Amino acid sequence: MTTLLPKDADNNTIPALRMRDNGAHNLAVSGTAARNTTAFSDETKVISLYATAPTYVAFGDNSVTATTSDHYFPAGVYYDVAITGGSGKGPHNAYISALSADGNGELYISEKE
Repeated sequence: MTTLLPKDADNNTIPALRMRDNGAHNLAVSGTAARNTTAFSDETKVISLYATAPTYVAFGDNSVTATTSDHYFPAGVYYDVAITGGSGKGPHNAYISALSADGNGELYISEKE
């Protein structure tokens, strides 16, 4: 199969998506759950996350609220996350909520397309 994506030294395709214009979000992470106020674009399928403090994250609609039972996301890791099931296999999660797991920090979010 041919691809226009870049390849590594072993000729394996490197998945590459561009960052969406006006798709940068920032959440203050603290002991109170925070949520993005602007929904992710309906066209966004993947977001990238980077946290400066350990964080719990949850995805959903405009009422999602992270708790200590949600996914743990460590500080200092850059990670891509799919926010839709695609092909009708799941909802499009237009919101993320974050709650501190240890200390205050920031959660940086980039929409990708």
